[in-house]
Amino acid sequence: MSTTDRHAPESTPARGLTGSLGVGSIVFMVVAAAAPLTVIAGTVPLGIAAGNGPAFPTTFALCCVILLLFAVGFCAMSRHVPNAGAFYAYIARGLGRATGTGAAFLALVTYTAVQLAVYGYIGAVFDGLVQHWGGPALPWWLWSIVALAIVAVLGYRHIELSSRVLGTLLIAEVAIVLVLDVVVIGSGGGSAEGLSTALVQPSQVVSGSLGIAIMFAIASFLGFEATAVFRNEARDPQRTIPRATYTALLVIGVFYTLSSWSVVSAWGDSAAVEQATADPGNMLITTITNVLGPVGGDIAQVLLVTSMFAALLSFHNVLARYFFSLGGSGALPVACGRSHPRHRSPHVASATQSVTALVFVAVFAILGMDPVTQVFAWMAGTATLGVLALMALTCAAVIVFFRRERVDSRPWQTLVAPLLGLAGLLVCLWLTVSNFPTLIGGSPALATAIGAVLVLAFVFGLVWSRRRPATPAAPTPVPDAPSPATDAA
Repeated sequence: MSTTDRHAPESTPARGLTGSLGVGSIVFMVVAAAAPLTVIAGTVPLGIAAGNGPAFPTTFALCCVILLLFAVGFCAMSRHVPNAGAFYAYIARGLGRATGTGAAFLALVTYTAVQLAVYGYIGAVFDGLVQHWGGPALPWWLWSIVALAIVAVLGYRHIELSSRVLGTLLIAEVAIVLVLDVVVIGSGGGSAEGLSTALVQPSQVVSGSLGIAIMFAIASFLGFEATAVFRNEARDPQRTIPRATYTALLVIGVFYTLSSWSVVSAWGDSAAVEQATADPGNMLITTITNVLGPVGGDIAQVLLVTSMFAALLSFHNVLARYFFSLGGSGALPVACGRSHPRHRSPHVASATQSVTALVFVAVFAILGMDPVTQVFAWMAGTATLGVLALMALTCAAVIVFFRRERVDSRPWQTLVAPLLGLAGLLVCLWLTVSNFPTLIGGSPALATAIGAVLVLAFVFGLVWSRRRPATPAAPTPVPDAPSPATDAA
């Protein structure tokens, strides 16, 4: 394989995306994508009920360690990959252009799936909230389309606007859970058992189904890895991207572990498992209502909707930048690589992403699919499987790149940590595949079909890479973009 073949996708410079995002702004972006309140409300009860019971909080800490090992190599390689294509750019540098293009199309399917999952969930939750306040019962997809329209407008504008919106929403959703944590921990727990100790008991951690627990926990970190797609809009990306990646991971990991432990402690070990099994969908709202009162419960219901909206906006921005980067590299039509002359946003890519989401929501509505048990479960499961595959490929690419290029001789950053991260991710991937029907709430046949879609997306990218030039031409100014001289300024 030639050097040209290995480096083609990332040799294309950015086309006009600008910004001055610091560590905090990017952290807000990716933590909002993880939707922390939604995870505590939705994933934690499932992990307690179907996973390893009251010791489920420890599973978050274990997954955080695995992902920190992944991040070591990811951040070390970020210094040598100026492209904002994230996964596909890293994989192309390490494993070749064809594999990188396959990863690019796999990433498009993966992130489209997670956004569609949230569109289904937010439609159902918003409808429930409206009815709770005495409003009419309307189809879930109407609320999804309202959210989609707002996201489309914000995504079309400069990234700084989205950053401010996400920052405000994220602070609000995290605050309500932290208040719960402080009250529960400060009062010594909500039951006669006191604060739960299951999370530090090895026998409890490995009890039940640890594999299912890890599968749910690793899915909860989805989105942290997107820090690199904001490279062109970051201030001093060489430092900002690594710092944002580590910070986002630690913030998410500590928040999940602490807050899930607080939820368990609010009930007591046995009662927490019973409640999670009997009413997983309302466990967090019930917990907040019991601890903070009815007003706290009502606030939490509203913030659950805004949490999902923040996740939608964040993943929209990530997907738009994937489309933009692929348009610049020639893997997608060149129009996707255009930037807005005033907002300096990937406006064509953003609009493309909005139309794609609208089409899928319309199809789900026409088919009469349930927004939670089908749209959310199936799409979230697809995204989890796809991201784990992408991260495992990235770890392998990091190892191959540094062994071949010899541009960094630090063994921990370039070999040891990536190897350990790859081993951990492969275990998580195996557990997810093994328990995939449980994750999507469907049949083995459905699980096989979803797996086939992901494989076909990757294979399509491999084939597509053979149909385009090995080295894309340097980008030229497009009609609605500023000139190169303006970009340089």
